[in-house]
Amino acid sequence: RSPAAKQAECRAISDFFFQTTCLTELPDVAPCNGTVRLPPPCEDSPSSGSSKDRRDESPRRRCRLLAPVLLLVAVLLLGGLCLPFLLQSAPATHQQRLDVIRRILTEVPLIDGHNDLPWNVRKFVHNQLGEVNLSSDLGRVDPWARSDWSHTDIPRLRAGLVGAQFWSAYVPCGAAQLNAVQLSLEQIDVIRRLAEMNAQHLTLVTSVKGLIEAHREGKIASLIGVEGGHSLGNSLGVLRTFYGLGARYLTLTHACDTSWAVCSVGETNNTQDSTPGLSEFGKAVVRELNRLGMLVDLSHVSTRTMRAALQTTRAPVIFSHSAARALCNSTRNVPDDVLRNLAKNGGVAMVPFYTYFITCNSTATIKDVIAHINHIRKVAGIDHVGIGAGFDGINFTPTGLEDVSRYPQLLATLLEDPTWTEEDIKKLAGLNLLRVFAKVEQVRDEWHRAAVLPVEKISPPDNSACVYGAS
Repeated sequence: RSPAAKQAECRAISDFFFQTTCLTELPDVAPCNGTVRLPPPCEDSPSSGSSKDRRDESPRRRCRLLAPVLLLVAVLLLGGLCLPFLLQSAPATHQQRLDVIRRILTEVPLIDGHNDLPWNVRKFVHNQLGEVNLSSDLGRVDPWARSDWSHTDIPRLRAGLVGAQFWSAYVPCGAAQLNAVQLSLEQIDVIRRLAEMNAQHLTLVTSVKGLIEAHREGKIASLIGVEGGHSLGNSLGVLRTFYGLGARYLTLTHACDTSWAVCSVGETNNTQDSTPGLSEFGKAVVRELNRLGMLVDLSHVSTRTMRAALQTTRAPVIFSHSAARALCNSTRNVPDDVLRNLAKNGGVAMVPFYTYFITCNSTATIKDVIAHINHIRKVAGIDHVGIGAGFDGINFTPTGLEDVSRYPQLLATLLEDPTWTEEDIKKLAGLNLLRVFAKVEQVRDEWHRAAVLPVEKISPPDNSACVYGAS
C-alpha cells in the first residue's frame, strides 16, 4: 500500500477509538502523524426513545466496554516508561542496601529476643562487674577473647545498630529445686547493674513506651527475660516478684521438665504422648503471665506444651529463639502446624543464629538463616517472624553472622530478594515484637480494669530435701 493509504488506515483506526471512548483525559497513545489527538467528550444519554437514540446506543455501549481496556493499556505503557527510573533508584549494591538498612533502623528499633551475656558475666568473672568494661572490645580481652561463647560488647552492639535487647536471666537446670530462685535473682541484678553502669549506651525498660523512648534517645533498650520455669521454684509469688524487678518474659522451660511443663528434650521420651504439655498449675502460670502483662516464651518447650500454651493464653506469645523444624528437625524448633496456630494467636517466632538449630550441624551461612526466616514468613506470615540470635549462649555461629555487629548484613542481604520490601524489613527487625508486646500490655490493662485477681493456685508439694515442708 502507498504511504497515503497507510495514513488513511491509521486515521480510520484512530477515529474508531475516539468515536467509541469517553476517556477525554487520555490522549491517543500511538498517534499516526506525531500529533496527539484527544477523543471527543461523551454526551449524556437523551431521555427520548427515537430511532436516532437507538442508533446512538451502540457507540455508547462500546464506550463503556472499551474505557477500562484503554485505561489498562495506558497504565501498562506508563509503567514501562517509569520502570527504568524505578530500577535506577533501587539499591543496586550491597553498600547501598546497607545504607537503606541504617536509615530503617533509625526509624524502627532492631529488637533481638535473646542474649546470654549475663550468664557469661557470672561464668567468667563471678558477677564482679568491676572486672567487666563492656565499652571495650571484649574480643581482645581475656577470658572473653578465648571463648567461642562470647559475641557481645557495646562497640559491637552499636555497629550492629541494635535498638533493644532482651537479656537472659538464665540459670542451669542443675539448680532446679536447689538455689534456682536465688541465682535467678542474682542474674536479674546483674542485668540491672549492667544497664546502670553503662547508662550512656544502655537503659533498662519495662514497657513498649519505654522501649520506643529509649530508641528515640539513641539508647539500647535493655529488657529482662527469665529463661526457664525452674527459676520460679513452683511459686507464682516468685513470678510476680520477677515482674516487679523488671522481667518481661518467662521461658516456660529450659532443657529440663518442671512439675508443670514438659521441655523439648522430653519430646523424645516414650511418656511424651501420655503427658500433658501443661498441668493445671502450668495453665495457671500462663494465665498469671497474661494478668501481669508478661510475655509467654515457648522456646525450649515440647510441641505438646506449645499447643497447650497456645490454647490457654489470652495474649500473643513469642518464641524468643527458635527456628523452623521443617528445615532443621530439632525439637527446639517450631513445627509448621504450631507456626500456623502462632499466626492465629498473633505471636512471633524469633529466629536464632545457632547453627545446630539452623542446619542441624556445626556449619551454616547467612543464607541458611534467611531460609528459616522465609519459611516462617511463608507459613505464618510476615507479621509473625523476628530475630532472636542467642549470642553469648551459642558456640557455633553462621558464616556472616559471627557476633552482634552483623545484624545489618542479614537485613541488607534480605533486601537482595525483590519480595522483601522496606516495610517487611521493619516488621522483621522490630515492629512485630512491638505489636506483640503492646497487645500483651493491652490484655493486662483490660484484666486490671475487670479487677481480675492474682492467681492463688499452689503447685503440688515438692518432696525435695531442700524444701521446707511446713505450709
